[in-house]
Amino acid sequence: MTRISWRDLFPSKFSQVIFVVYILLFVSQGILVTASQESNNKYDYNIVTVVLFTEILKLLLSSALYCRKHNPAQLVNEIIVNKKVLVLYFVPAFLYCLYNNLAFVNLSSFDPTTYYLLLQLRVVVTGILFQVIFGKLLSKKQWLSLIILTLGCMLKQIPMSEDIESAATEKAKSQSLVLGTNAIFIFIQIFCSCFAGVYNEYLLKNQGSEVNIFVQNVFMYLDSIICNVILLAFNGSIASAFLYENLVKLLNHKVLLVMTNNAIVGIVTSLFLKTLNSILKTFASALELVLTALLSWILFGIPVYLNTALAIGTVMYAIYLYSQNPVSNSQRNNEKNEDEEGMLQMEEV
Repeated sequence: MTRISWRDLFPSKFSQVIFVVYILLFVSQGILVTASQESNNKYDYNIVTVVLFTEILKLLLSSALYCRKHNPAQLVNEIIVNKKVLVLYFVPAFLYCLYNNLAFVNLSSFDPTTYYLLLQLRVVVTGILFQVIFGKLLSKKQWLSLIILTLGCMLKQIPMSEDIESAATEKAKSQSLVLGTNAIFIFIQIFCSCFAGVYNEYLLKNQGSEVNIFVQNVFMYLDSIICNVILLAFNGSIASAFLYENLVKLLNHKVLLVMTNNAIVGIVTSLFLKTLNSILKTFASALELVLTALLSWILFGIPVYLNTALAIGTVMYAIYLYSQNPVSNSQRNNEKNEDEEGMLQMEEV
């Protein structure tokens, strides 16, 4: 395997801080969402409303970042001039809308460790999408890493000792059944995440290539807000979502932490991908698995069985192997596009 220079990976102390903060915030999101559940693993608040107000918070943050060097009138003018790009962003915005809402649904069905393990299948879907959409054939090493990754996710669901049956909680005992009945939601979430990311790259290299990165983020969040309102109308809860008693629930300290952490994760993710690179992001994903397993055991008493430990180890190795020869798009030919792509991945958290 190719030897990686840590000095090259972390060019500055700031990049090191971003790396650590990114991991901690991303792990915290799954922990906080789980902690906000009631004893029956349900939510006492409207998850679509929470996602909607989180998008509003992200919109405010993105607008503020743009207005640091520009005035609000310029932002309005950018939106008017680039209204076609605004419309195109409805595609990734809708996909991320589904992704963010399904995150709550899936975290009520899976413990955080299992949830993040299953999400690692995003690497597989991303590889396939790049091969199909961009005509970029995968190497043997890339396919090997994807196969190992898939096997690692499957290991989590294979009982390997009698201790699992004797010490597992009721939720852990029914995990295999939950996987069968909710796997469709995980796969939808994975597809939404991957396809939205690839579509973002398409926008960056075509219609949106000349648009300021923070304006593009504003487009994303404006469209996301509209998509969430449509989702509220679709499930018939648009009126109840804005009732006083439901809005008050958003002031619960646990819910506020979920919303705030999610918004900050988006900003930190953009800084991560701007100051570092996608290879380190895969390493971060592996470290997130380890920290999530440890924190879930400490905070929620979710045991770390042999199958969990083997699954984490296998996924970490697969991610490391994949990072040595990651999928890349030959059309990415300048630093500006790479930085802008990173900034636009803010929603995938």
